[in-house]
Amino acid sequence: MQLSPTTQKYILHWGEMGTRWGVNRTVAQIHALLFLANRPLHAEEISDTLTVARSNVSTSIKELQSWGLVRVTHVMGDRRDHFVAHQDVWEIFRVIMEERKKRELDPTLSVLRECRLEADGDHLLEAASRAKMDEVLAFLELLMKAYDDFKGLPPATLQRFLKMGGKVARFLSPDEADDTL
Repeated sequence: MQLSPTTQKYILHWGEMGTRWGVNRTVAQIHALLFLANRPLHAEEISDTLTVARSNVSTSIKELQSWGLVRVTHVMGDRRDHFVAHQDVWEIFRVIMEERKKRELDPTLSVLRECRLEADGDHLLEAASRAKMDEVLAFLELLMKAYDDFKGLPPATLQRFLKMGGKVARFLSPDEADDTL
């Protein structure tokens, strides 16, 4: 598959961003390639296009499937598995946010809640340290509640909300905003 210079730049940058977000570079590049492709691609084609080992493609595809970002499909007359990525950027964002929540924030909340329970019996824990732990827990619980409130919104509603930007913040006075925390 011949990639245009712009497509190459996009894929390379997506790989760089992936590494900054804790995702393997090849995984991110394959995701970008499948997102930009206008047809399903098989593993050999992905391997040849990105000049990465076939085994690396296989491992990366499995990772993308575990995230729910890529699915297998079949092409008439070809016995090989072909792969496609979600094409709706809002769905991609939703899937990534949900997976990151499950993999990173949910376990963190569990540990922080355990720490809160254990803090009562920990006589060596200083009150100021406990207060800091409680503050982090309260912050993450508030954040997760907001996430739960917004995750089910239709993309059009979420877009309108995001376009409002600072208008919401300016609508609330500083005193009212502090009362909600």
